[in-house]
Amino acid sequence: MCARLLIVDDSNIIRRAIAAYSEGLALSIVATASDGQAALDLLEQHQPDLVTMDITMPNLDGLSCLQEIMSRRPNTRVLIVSALSDRATGLQALKLGAAGFLPKPFTREQLRDELLHIMGEPA
Repeated sequence: MCARLLIVDDSNIIRRAIAAYSEGLALSIVATASDGQAALDLLEQHQPDLVTMDITMPNLDGLSCLQEIMSRRPNTRVLIVSALSDRATGLQALKLGAAGFLPKPFTREQLRDELLHIMGEPA
């Protein structure tokens, strides 16, 4: 069974990289969004199991979007993927319900390992 993935990042390059790097995993990319508000608009329609989420985005930032996702669909696993790699930001994301935190830039292997980890599968 494939997990449904929603990719949220304001960078088209990062969205495409996440999509390409996740090929071959038990994931089906159901949608992509360029900001938190667009992600929330897609949330109920696509009901993702897994979300990759940037923090710094227009309209609605990733941490605010994460809070809203957790209130609407608390079983959704969210991997924060952000250039904001300071410890406090990562801890705040985890406290808000994120399943993991991956700093940018990242390699294909790092992303795949994090996705597999939060999907509960061995890397």
